[in-house]
Amino acid sequence: MTDDGAQNGSLPDRAFTPLEERLDAWAHRRMAALADEAGPWRRGLLEFAVFTAKQAWACIFGAAMLVLLVLSRLIYPDDALLVRSDALVLAAVAVQVLMLVLRLEGGRELWVILLFHVVGTVMEVFKTHMGSWTYEVDGLLRIGGVPLYSGFMYAAVGSYMVRVFRLFDLRFTRYPPIWATALVAAAIYANFFTHHYLPDIRWLLVGAVVLLYARCAMSFRNHRTGPRRRMPILVSFVGVAFFLWVAENVGTWAGAWIYPHQSAQWHLVPLTKFVAWLLLMMISVVLVTFVHRPEAPELEAPEPG
Repeated sequence: MTDDGAQNGSLPDRAFTPLEERLDAWAHRRMAALADEAGPWRRGLLEFAVFTAKQAWACIFGAAMLVLLVLSRLIYPDDALLVRSDALVLAAVAVQVLMLVLRLEGGRELWVILLFHVVGTVMEVFKTHMGSWTYEVDGLLRIGGVPLYSGFMYAAVGSYMVRVFRLFDLRFTRYPPIWATALVAAAIYANFFTHHYLPDIRWLLVGAVVLLYARCAMSFRNHRTGPRRRMPILVSFVGVAFFLWVAENVGTWAGAWIYPHQSAQWHLVPLTKFVAWLLLMMISVVLVTFVHRPEAPELEAPEPG
């Protein structure tokens, strides 16, 4: 469907960075040029290409971290004066600074990144202490057994969430109350700690997530004057969690951290970790809603609650 904002060519209220502005303007020009002369398949392919390009850009911070992890395994010398984990910390900081200087990232992303550093690092320190996974033991830039680059990997998830809000002008129908989502997110975070001492309630928490978001639909548009597309928000959660699981496999293959079953030889991360990522992602969703409040599509009045 098309909304008034799309028909009038109005801009989303979430400002683009300069590069995002050029990408969005290019998408608008190409779609306008094909509006009358091209068939639906050609227009559909172009829209899919724009969607893919914007998704890739939303992942830029996480992709940069994965590239650094892989390169550090393949080409970083073992006898270098600076150990690999410390080099990764400095490289991650350099990427973050470069993105801010070049205006490839806005201030809101930075706040989410800092918040995710705290949330992720606290959990990492506890989990490594409990033996859930381990990092290399060398290096000075670390807290306990956790090198500081691990916080950037969590921050990449938050960076992605903020970017997709802006790039696709996300709107939500029947979004659950923020207080309820915050309570579930707090319970999820607590369970990552308490399940070492108390019964693991992750499946109850998955059920709570499904109940909360089952009626919620997400609408997005590939460029500012494009039609809105709708999808159940739970579908997007599953999709993002799957790609996080794939990224985790890349990270463990690169030796950034390993699970106990990978100590002798690398194996795929079990699909049970997919559920963990789905739950952890819900924490990021709630934190990002504190930066970008969920809004209804322009033609729909916000529902109470």
